[in-house]
Amino acid sequence: MFTMDEIKELIRAVDESTVGELEIRGETKEKLTIRKEGNGDAVPVQPQPVQQAAPAPAAEPAKGTETVQSEEKKDDNLQEIVSPMVGTFYRSPSPEADMYVKEGDQVKEDSVVCIIEAMKLMNELEAEVSGELVEVLVDNGELVEYGQPLFLVKHK
Repeated sequence: MFTMDEIKELIRAVDESTVGELEIRGETKEKLTIRKEGNGDAVPVQPQPVQQAAPAPAAEPAKGTETVQSEEKKDDNLQEIVSPMVGTFYRSPSPEADMYVKEGDQVKEDSVVCIIEAMKLMNELEAEVSGELVEVLVDNGELVEYGQPLFLVKHK
């Protein structure tokens, strides 16, 4: 299995190269495929068992998706936490559990802020930035795209 940091680094490497598709097979009979879409952005295709007959379809980039520029976002001290993959956004580990974070909470780089579910895999997303969570940009249960802003964090 690949860590989120490893997947992000591979996506950056594909973005910066002329490679159109990268496929890596793991020791646990899983593979990770990263493909460049028509707009040139690399999109991760979730790890899948090698035995599957058909490859997982590449995620389609959102058509007409625009980031809303809020007044707060113009502040240089704000940083976005973005989705590293396509999937369903969840604010808590289960419907009965408390949310990982809410507006006004202090987060650290290793704080889990949400779960992105992709292909029945629950992927915990860490903040990777320290500061105060200013705004949650996505509703619970909403489908998110690769690179879509999820949270705004104000640096200390």
